[in-house]
Order: sequence, then C-alpha cells, then structure tokens
Amino acid sequence: MTTPHNRLEGLDLARAMALLGMVLVNFRIAMGVLAGGPGWLKPLLDALEGRSAASFVVLAGIGLGLSTRKLAWSAAMTHTARRALFLLIAGLLNYLVFPADIIHYYAVYFLLGACCLRLPSPWLLALIPLLAASFVGLLFLLDYDRGWQWHSFSYPEFWTLVGFVRNLLFNGWHPVVPWLGFLLYGLWLSRQSLTNPLTQRWLLAGGVSAMVLAKGLSLWLQTLLPNPELAPLLATQPIPPAPLYLLFGMGAASTLIALCLWLSRTLPEARWWRMWLPVGRQTLTLYLAHIMLGMGMLEAIGWLQGQDLPEVVLAAGLFALAALLFANLWSLRFERGPLEWLMRRLCG
Repeated sequence: MTTPHNRLEGLDLARAMALLGMVLVNFRIAMGVLAGGPGWLKPLLDALEGRSAASFVVLAGIGLGLSTRKLAWSAAMTHTARRALFLLIAGLLNYLVFPADIIHYYAVYFLLGACCLRLPSPWLLALIPLLAASFVGLLFLLDYDRGWQWHSFSYPEFWTLVGFVRNLLFNGWHPVVPWLGFLLYGLWLSRQSLTNPLTQRWLLAGGVSAMVLAKGLSLWLQTLLPNPELAPLLATQPIPPAPLYLLFGMGAASTLIALCLWLSRTLPEARWWRMWLPVGRQTLTLYLAHIMLGMGMLEAIGWLQGQDLPEVVLAAGLFALAALLFANLWSLRFERGPLEWLMRRLCG
C-alpha cells in the first residue's frame, strides 16, 4: 500500500523493525553482555548482529534511489552531498558517545551511492561481488586487527588521518568495503516494482534462499577447509564482513522488506502494524536517541555492566515502547521527526 504521497508504507515498517533490531544489538554492546539467561536467547540475539544494520543500509539505498529518481544527476549529487555532510557531522559527534556509530559511515555510503545513480542495474549488481572480493584481498594485504583494542572494543587511532581512513574503508564496524554493497543492492531494489505481488514473492523466496545458501556454504566450506586462519573468510558473522556475510545480510534484508511490503498490501488498515509507521519515519532521531538518552539512562541506573541478556531485552523493549509513544505523538503535529526536519531545513 502507498500513501497519498506515493510512499511505500511497508518500507517504513521495515525501517522500524530494523531500528529495533539495531537497538537490541547496540544495547548489548554498550552493556557488555555476551551471555547469561535462557539458552535460546543468545542465538536469537546473535542472529540480529550485523543483519539489522545491513537491512537498514539496504533500506537507505532504496530511499536514495526513490528520492532522486526524478532529479537530474547533478541535482541529485548536490542534494545528497549536503545530506551526507550533515550525517557525517552528526555521526562523528555521536561517535564521541558510542564508538559503534553507523551514521558517519552512512554519509560516505550516500555520497558514493549518489555517484552510481545513473549506472545500469547490471553494473550495480556487479559492483557488489567486486566489493566483496576487494575486502578479501585487503584481508590478505593488511592487518585487520590494526588499530583495535578488542577487549574494550575501542579504536584509539580513530582520530588520526590514517586510522580514520583505515577504520572507514576497511576494518571499522561498518566499513565502506564491502558495506557499500548493501546500499548498492538497495539502489537496485529501488528500480524494481516493489508494489507488485510477484516481485514481493520473488524477493521473499530469494531472500530466504540467500540466507540458506550462505549458511550452508559456510558450514560446508569450514568442514572442507578446517583451517582456523580461513574460518573468518568462510563465516556469516559481521566481523570481519566476508562475502558470505554480505550474501546472508542481503538475504535477511530482502526477507524483511518482502514481509513488510506483503503485510502492508494484505492488511492495509491493521492498526497493530500501522502504529509502527511513525517510528520508521523518524529513524534518524530515534537512532541517536537510543544512544544519547537510552544509553545515558542505562548508565544512570548502573546497567552498563554486570547484566545478563534478559536485561538487554528489557532495556530495548522499554526503549521501543518509549519510541513508539514519542513517534506517534510527534506525528500528530509534525510530518517529520526533529532531526529529519533539521536535516531537511539545512540541506533541502
């Protein structure tokens, strides 16, 4: 279903769900929780790591493609560059509080994505395996651990020129190589007929198949090549983001998007999912809020250490309810969230 402004509401729902997944993952990182609690909970939260953020970047690519499709390339570049600068500044300020920030990476994704707006669709898809292969090549040429203090998840060299570039392009939380591939996939999706039920079914089938294929290949190749040094290259986990992770992440994003588009088409008036739409339209505001306010509250009550996974879920659930309430109340009077409004006001 689309709104009177021709907005795909299923995409807003998918953004909201991806944001909630990122809140769970980030609260777990901030609280320093690896395990503890019911045995089924850890695999569930592990499954969200890297997948929610990947879905968010794919959705950003769709948004970039849809928002610029009627603009001349020069106008699209100017429009995107201004927003990229805004996101870069916001992200670097956020990094001071939460080093796993993704917003400053977004700025570069958008800028490079805008350069690809007029590329033919097959070229967009061809760049994705090229990025994956480039990352593997860099793994053999460079030290992936360089700059990291893994025991504290800190990157002391981030504010140096060499360290910043290395973190941004190669070994940060969401490095441009290969994470730009998620945005390019989103750009490709923006050119498909996402309102078409057949497209949605193919997207769902393709997404599930990609996840099964990636996981199956990972398990098979690790059995075939039981070399501990090769294990990171054959895994589907986000660190390091090897090719099978990229495939799994695109499959997860495709599945989420297909299900949300299907839901918006088959139950267009159902209140139980429509109440999440304002959350999906204010994701920049709420992403920064879950760090500045959510993690600030966790620190104030002493929950940034010594907790278990159930406390992570409880904290994320309480934030989700607060975000739901705020977003719906805000949307009664304003079309955009506070930071979305500010970005539009400053950047057009």
